[in-house]
Amino acid sequence: MADLKERPEPKFDWFIPIDGDGHHAGTWQAERPPTFEYLRQVVQTAEDLGFYSLLIPTRFANGLFSEEAPLAETWTTATALAAVTRRIRFLVAVRPGFISLGLFAQMAAAFDEMSGGRLDINIVPGGIGNDLERLGEATDQATRYERAEEFIDACRALWTASGPAHYDGQFYRLNGAYCSPSPCGDGPKFYLGGVSERAMELSARQADIHLGWIEPIEQTAQRLDSLRKQFHKTGRTPCFGIRTHLVVRDTEDEAWRAAGELIAQADPRVKAQRSATVQGITMVGVQAQSREAPDHRVGPHLWNGLSEVRVNCGSALVGTPEQVSDELLSYWLLGLDEFILSGFPHVEECHRAAGQVIPLLKEKIADAKAT
Repeated sequence: MADLKERPEPKFDWFIPIDGDGHHAGTWQAERPPTFEYLRQVVQTAEDLGFYSLLIPTRFANGLFSEEAPLAETWTTATALAAVTRRIRFLVAVRPGFISLGLFAQMAAAFDEMSGGRLDINIVPGGIGNDLERLGEATDQATRYERAEEFIDACRALWTASGPAHYDGQFYRLNGAYCSPSPCGDGPKFYLGGVSERAMELSARQADIHLGWIEPIEQTAQRLDSLRKQFHKTGRTPCFGIRTHLVVRDTEDEAWRAAGELIAQADPRVKAQRSATVQGITMVGVQAQSREAPDHRVGPHLWNGLSEVRVNCGSALVGTPEQVSDELLSYWLLGLDEFILSGFPHVEECHRAAGQVIPLLKEKIADAKAT
């Protein structure tokens, strides 16, 4: 790991709640539906408060409330939100295989050019249980990872070619194809996640940033050690980020009560839908998020109660600003340089994170670098 003094300044990102939002998760319908007007409020709040980027996930059914509840489509929403912001970046999740490669490359290049170079891509090879299959996607995990690697390679070929681009893969072929205008500068960075052996190998070959869901600190240290070994094999320099929710209050007791209240009104039907997505799933990261623990406490300040009602990242750091900033510092010390944060509701908690947690964490990082 690099000397602490040589580490880059950490980046802090926020989240676009395309499933909807509110003070309670897992209800049948969202208290705040994912209308453009509401999502614009979230995004502009994050921009005004100085966040670096915004993660917008990709789904084919609502993953926080009932599956039939309104869901904002990823690419259309991100494009519209880019038009009402000026500085903040967009980390847009994409599942290869659901859109023509050439069309996607042109869409991404246009987004990047029109936004002034503010696009990054989160490639998601896997999927939520039955999420892909309900749309006719029946490929196995190995095929999805192989296809994702070609997708990245072919996009880069299109974006960097000085003339007609050529690419000959199993899933994608380019025969004198063009993409003009090309993205700004070096183009979008690619973020990849996953903790399976196949996922880490893909990251080591292709990721500009490896992005993981938060786990207990010991497991995170083990994951990063494994990832570093994979990156060493490829001769590439790793860069790591982490995704977590926050539940922050003035006292620890208030924070834990707030965590419990977040899922206290969850609809049993929503819980059943989420449970069905996890049963039999082979994704290592999803299994880790939903591990059983008394009161969902998987660490002194780590709580995975959201996994009852939310697909994918279902864990949160819980505590006072001092406690949560201490926890985040521990992850930074492991080598994580980008933090994708969120909290419910996303407008109010964006203010809380920016005003109470991030300044403390920056001070602690500065102190660690100085010693």
